[in-house]
Amino acid sequence: MLPSTWSPYGCSASIGTPVKDASSQAIEAPAQHRDAPARRAGDWPIRTLWPRRSSPWFRYALRRRMLAGADVLAALVATSSIVVFGHGEWAQAVWSLAFLPLWILVAKLLGLYDRDELALRHLTVDEIPSLALWAMLAAAGLSLCLEVTPGGRLSPPSALAVAISAAVSIFLLRGAARWLWRATTPPERVAILGNDGAADAFARKLVLFPDVHAAIVAVHDAEDIDDLRWDLALQEVDRLVYAPDSFDDRQLRSVLEVARATGIKLSVVPPHRSAFGTAVRLNHLIELPVLEYNTGNLSRSTLFLKRLLDIVVSTLVLVVLSPLLLAVAGAINVDSRGPVIFSQWRAGQHGRRFRMHKFRTMVRNAEELLPQLVRLDELAEPVFKLERDPRTTRVGRWLRRWSVDELPQLVNVLRGEMSLVGPRPEQVEFVERYSSEQRSRLAVKPGVTGPMQVYGRGALGLDERLAVENDYIENLSLGRDLRILGMTASAVLRGKGAF
Repeated sequence: MLPSTWSPYGCSASIGTPVKDASSQAIEAPAQHRDAPARRAGDWPIRTLWPRRSSPWFRYALRRRMLAGADVLAALVATSSIVVFGHGEWAQAVWSLAFLPLWILVAKLLGLYDRDELALRHLTVDEIPSLALWAMLAAAGLSLCLEVTPGGRLSPPSALAVAISAAVSIFLLRGAARWLWRATTPPERVAILGNDGAADAFARKLVLFPDVHAAIVAVHDAEDIDDLRWDLALQEVDRLVYAPDSFDDRQLRSVLEVARATGIKLSVVPPHRSAFGTAVRLNHLIELPVLEYNTGNLSRSTLFLKRLLDIVVSTLVLVVLSPLLLAVAGAINVDSRGPVIFSQWRAGQHGRRFRMHKFRTMVRNAEELLPQLVRLDELAEPVFKLERDPRTTRVGRWLRRWSVDELPQLVNVLRGEMSLVGPRPEQVEFVERYSSEQRSRLAVKPGVTGPMQVYGRGALGLDERLAVENDYIENLSLGRDLRILGMTASAVLRGKGAF
């Protein structure tokens, strides 16, 4: 337990000192709290490069301005593309600079500056549809505005060049802006209103997802909310996460009242997670909330588009990266004796067996050495991933770190045994030990990448792995596949969980 004056930013707060809330009214400490230590949570990671506390308003305003700056840079890139790629006139590019505010206005109307503050985790890949719409609307608006200038209206090739360059550059620049903001500002201070289990689960997510820019600074008992307003103000909390064991309407109203009075953000974790599962959507019939579950089968058009994406992308990657594949094969052959490709029986869709191919990353007799390291039949769970496996070769460690060993699986994709995105293909002997609930992950084709790879990779436990894979299966769509493909690159660069 940390002392009452502890602060991760080098600040301190004394018990009994009036603290101003959002309405600028002093909050006096309740009598029973004046001599009691503040309840703190010191067992959770706090990540920051700033040693001192900064106001939430400043941090959130800074993020909005950094995103706006990224949008302006993207607009400048799009403007230059009129001449570079669209074969337009310099006069059009120069006159386009006068309409830079148009790009910011369109972004504001699409809500691209307001979503980060509402959610605990908001990624640039979540904005891809909105960013594409932003690029098209801004390009169309710019073309119309230029028509009344001496530069003249954009030609179709120039307008297309503006839209494409804007969409690509805004995605890259917004991602960079968010990364820079997280690296240079203190994390959001979070208080957990719930039991220790809820705090531990939330802390686990902070470890798995470093892009959640938050730190736990306090844990409160959900049954004791009488003095919650004072405690939150004392600890300068930015967000309250309410995770009760059961829903109580009176208690929830009290929590909402506290959040509104103090001006902090509120997130609610429902107690019965199965009732609020991943395949559920909340709608309203006037004031009546209705939970609607996705229990139907995938449409043929979705499956067709998914298969088309598999074939096109796999073919292009194999052709473009063929020099790299040959170089890797040569490096494996020089580094250690044995075949270049390692093939193993895996369980595919509905448990059908197939031979999965990878670049060999271990010594030739790795399968024979396995019983010396672990007995598979004695594992507590039907999953096995050995960190710092001594059987891994020098080249193999590099291949695993950058996931290059997975590239031969694109041949499995072309053969229809796997998909680009899906649950990780598991060894047959493990699948034979699955429970009926665990077999749900076999409902779709396994993937070269998937939710496991972008949400923690080898660091995920079996329950966490099943949770993210069931979320993918129950909400499968072409848009989600594109989102996971976009997140795979950042997951590989981080290298976290790559054993």
